[in-house]
Amino acid sequence: MSGPVELRGITWDHERGRDPLVAAAARFEADTGIRVRWDVRPLQGFADAPIPELAQKYDLLVYDHPHIGEIVPTGVLVPLDEIVDSSFIEDQARNSVGPSHRSYEWDGHLWALAIDAAGHVSAYRPDLVEDLGVGVPGTWDDVWELADRARRRGKYISLPLVAVDTLGALLTLCVNAGVEPYAGHDRLAPRDVALHHLETLRRLVEIGHPEAFAWNPIRLLEHMAGADDLVYCPMLFGYSNYSRPGFRSNLVRFRPVPSAGLGPCGGIIGGAGIGISAHSAHREAARDYAVYVASPDVQRTLYFEASGQPGHRAAWIDPAVNEASSAFFADTLPGLDAGYLRPRYDGALLVQNDGGNIMFEFLRNGGDPNELLDTLDALYRRSLSGAGH
Repeated sequence: MSGPVELRGITWDHERGRDPLVAAAARFEADTGIRVRWDVRPLQGFADAPIPELAQKYDLLVYDHPHIGEIVPTGVLVPLDEIVDSSFIEDQARNSVGPSHRSYEWDGHLWALAIDAAGHVSAYRPDLVEDLGVGVPGTWDDVWELADRARRRGKYISLPLVAVDTLGALLTLCVNAGVEPYAGHDRLAPRDVALHHLETLRRLVEIGHPEAFAWNPIRLLEHMAGADDLVYCPMLFGYSNYSRPGFRSNLVRFRPVPSAGLGPCGGIIGGAGIGISAHSAHREAARDYAVYVASPDVQRTLYFEASGQPGHRAAWIDPAVNEASSAFFADTLPGLDAGYLRPRYDGALLVQNDGGNIMFEFLRNGGDPNELLDTLDALYRRSLSGAGH
């Protein structure tokens, strides 16, 4: 006689990525007798993940959507639309935060449930901004004014500048100003537009924190919440944990990215989805757990309360959720609804990863911006040719 079903899952190692899944697993086991054991990997491993390898070991896979075009052809994921009730999927689509749900659709199927929604937003220390005597920036002109005041007081505004975040910042700046990158087949973005936004990034680097090149969004937010010299960040992936009183010694609040004249638009979409391995011997049990985690009632209660950043819109507009998070969700929702879904074709990660490394070196060490863009454009053309592997 076989024992109780036990599922294994892999997620990313942060309170937001780990704790809500563990809490949901405990409740799910109490209700069903099915055990779900979660392992974690570092955030950069989450971005770089060899999902086909992990799918041989795990039943449940938490991953981000830019990998879709590479993963789906390998056949390692179960198409969820074939095993999940259509009315549940329709509810997920209707209640998506921005394009989060759509980000896991590919080749006519749905490959993950968007249990975590995120995108580029701005972050600030409300006490420090108030002390400078200015409002929270709503436009890029406001950003430069805040930067000037902060600098005069020995404080900073800054971006996170690890490699993968540098290219993302360029994409957000382009869409924020009304120009969609990847629109043609020869250039990542029109040259005059790209040059203009590279100059913006160089300006942000010049006035940024000296540690910024070692910061991803989590490290920047940890510094912002713990020290008193970082006032504001105009673009990074938001983490609602830091807007919860008591999470760290100082509260961080969030708004959409500043407007370049078109409103709070263009922030690239992030987040995470939960998929099921085609190698799993317990697909139905894995489906039941994934549906449980993604359900609106769990998302706006247990999932959020256990440090999660839900993907279901019911949580984002819930008054209790917003009261407990200094209105993180209500304040940033307009930006995510106007967010930018990055390309997901097989090869797109070549631009994201190698392009990010090239951008990182340029912003850290300087160089000719036209030469940089020539290199990025060549990389983009190579990615379209299928030579990205």
